[in-house]
Amino acid sequence: MTSLLQYFSKFNPLSKEAEDAIIKISTVVKIKKNQDLQPIGHTCKTIYFINKGIARIYYYKNGVDITESFSFENTIIARVESLFTGNPSRKGIQVLEDSEIIAINATQLFDLYDTYPEIERLFRKIFEKAYVDTVNRMEGIQFHTAEEQYIALIKEQPTLLQKVSLKHIASYLGITQVTLSRIRGAIR
Repeated sequence: MTSLLQYFSKFNPLSKEAEDAIIKISTVVKIKKNQDLQPIGHTCKTIYFINKGIARIYYYKNGVDITESFSFENTIIARVESLFTGNPSRKGIQVLEDSEIIAINATQLFDLYDTYPEIERLFRKIFEKAYVDTVNRMEGIQFHTAEEQYIALIKEQPTLLQKVSLKHIASYLGITQVTLSRIRGAIR
């Protein structure tokens, strides 16, 4: 749980009591490559911290598997729209390599907000960052070419190509694998 608490401290340092309260509602889960943390159609009731591994949020459109986003070690992943509305998500969360995840029970977490306002402040900051990341991703799609997005992605995550299939990278960029191969060939 040390890496989870270190992650939290980057946003908002917590008292020992607040840390202990979060640890109490958290569970370490080991999950195998290509398994779902949260299948499509389920209501999100858990916030996941990726202690080891990579995960993606994905969905199907016209029968095609599309990657919306990747989450890497020492980051949080959840289907926030489902978490806050209580509605089933049209997207799933899948791990792309054998992973160790810390699962935080969201209902119990939200119950801690009144007792520990610092926890509420922490998660507000985490969700704000997630919102900004989403806006940046959308602007990347709007204002940058697939090649520019690919270069930025590889710069941000240099080991991505060793860990994630080109199919998932191509769908994340909104291009075909053939186009991704051309881009990779052009920048070598």
